[in-house]
Amino acid sequence: MKSEAYLQHRATHCPNCATSLSGNFCQECGQAAILHVPSAREFLHEFVAHYVALEGKLWQSVKLLLFKPGQLTREYIEGRRVRYVEPLRLYLSFSIIFFALFKLSGINIGTQEKDTDAPKPKASVVQPAPAGKRAPAAVPPAAKPVDKDKAKEKDKPALIEFDEDSHEVRDAVSKVSPSLGAKVGHFSDLPKDVRSDAMKRAFFSYAPYAIFLLMPVFAGFLKLLYLGSGRRYGEHVLFALHTNAFAFLCLSLLMVIPDFVPLVGKALGLWLVFYLPTAMRKVYGGSRTMTALRWMVLMTAHTVSILLAAIFAAAMGMMG
Repeated sequence: MKSEAYLQHRATHCPNCATSLSGNFCQECGQAAILHVPSAREFLHEFVAHYVALEGKLWQSVKLLLFKPGQLTREYIEGRRVRYVEPLRLYLSFSIIFFALFKLSGINIGTQEKDTDAPKPKASVVQPAPAGKRAPAAVPPAAKPVDKDKAKEKDKPALIEFDEDSHEVRDAVSKVSPSLGAKVGHFSDLPKDVRSDAMKRAFFSYAPYAIFLLMPVFAGFLKLLYLGSGRRYGEHVLFALHTNAFAFLCLSLLMVIPDFVPLVGKALGLWLVFYLPTAMRKVYGGSRTMTALRWMVLMTAHTVSILLAAIFAAAMGMMG
């Protein structure tokens, strides 16, 4: 109780760094001189004021991120930072939104189901007619109602398909690690629905971390591509966080846009393709030809990295 009462009044020394106070804020660390435990209403007001308000950090950051490739990175490098959301927080926010929407979208992660076990319709039986009478017409069997939602779900291609008739992967893994090969063999013998559930759990458990760990790798590719530019590695990490935050935001928008507005989806898809080279030229400079060549090398290396991350997530699902 004493500590709460103390925080309600102006302190003569900063509770954080013990510096003597002469105003409403500590001149050493910036903490407010008058403190109290915030209420739920104050928490909500602070969130709305700083992030959700039209002039808040979130909208300022999203506006630059979506419509001015590379400008948000330039702003941060040149020291204009307070008005925008921090790069890491921006990346984590949009990545969480993307994976949440991806999980709710119902995209298949594991083995795609095939209707091989569907019962075939029985042939109709026609009773022979007595002499002098016409045979009755064959009555087709009653067709079972088809669940359109389930049919669509089955028709969706699986993001990671597992060919149960192929043993090449099992044999290749066994040469490297017999114990791991045995786990792959055990996984391939599981029923399809069990495999699919395991793959989904592994993907949503490990893929976000694996992709996040690719940010330093992405920055490393940029460092190699721009050797001699004088850019520090931290600047490449900053660029990686901003551009990948845009990718998560754009992919999230593509998932929520209805099918009856295809032009917007196509425009977003094209913008997703051309965004990175435009941002690279804005931040790093250089000619269009050299930027295009660097972009192609970067995307090739990054695609291979993402595939390796997906294989890692699938492997964790098999071993789990």
